Amino acid sequence: MAKKSTEIKFTEDELSSLQELRTNYSNIELSLGKLEVARINQEQQLERLSNEKLRLETQYSEVQNQEITLVQELNEKYGAGNLDPETGVFTPVK
Repeated sequence: MAKKSTEIKFTEDELSSLQELRTNYSNIELSLGKLEVARINQEQQLERLSNEKLRLETQYSEVQNQEITLVQELNEKYGAGNLDPETGVFTPVK
């Protein structure tokens, strides 16, 4: 003969404790999700900053090359010397 199972009803305090655990897990899972989204956003921002840095470094190199070319052209035309950028006066080196 099989034993008849007996229902056991938890107390209100026990049910409340179990519900509090479920709520705590849900809150932690929600916070972890928000944290992951924030991490993804930070990585995307860092990637945008890295891309902008690379663009500016490329631009900087291009300006340096323009400077080298201009200095070579001016040296070929006027010879070595010093330029006062404020007045535009060029003084040849003797």
